[in-house]
Amino acid sequence: MTTTDYLKTHHIKPSVQRIAIMDYLKEHKTHPTVDEIFSALSPSMPTLSKTTVYNTLKLFTENGAALCINIEEKNVRFDGDISSHAHFICLDCGCIHDIFVDCANAIKIKNTDNLTVTETHLYYKGYCKKCKNIYP
Repeated sequence: MTTTDYLKTHHIKPSVQRIAIMDYLKEHKTHPTVDEIFSALSPSMPTLSKTTVYNTLKLFTENGAALCINIEEKNVRFDGDISSHAHFICLDCGCIHDIFVDCANAIKIKNTDNLTVTETHLYYKGYCKKCKNIYP
């Protein structure tokens, strides 16, 4: 599916900037911040502003085309993979990895008779392969 079709599927009107931002999210699995996306795209898109990147990512998350990840205190990150998965953050280097688990069955919750769950965020923290040798 093309990026244009993907955006349309999520009821988002495609534009050059929106397509570029979504392509960046899909191609870079690093869970980038607004600043990282802006820094990467602005040299080839001089009219792009940080506000546009922020507003576009907000539109993507509101329409279910991307995920907003609040796994760390100082930065909000974004994920172009909207499939059901968890995230792992390394406490040393700060890298974020996708962990593919059955999120719907990862935690059994009780007393949900009067609740409708619309989102689940599952985060793990520890040390990545590169850093675990430093912190046994």
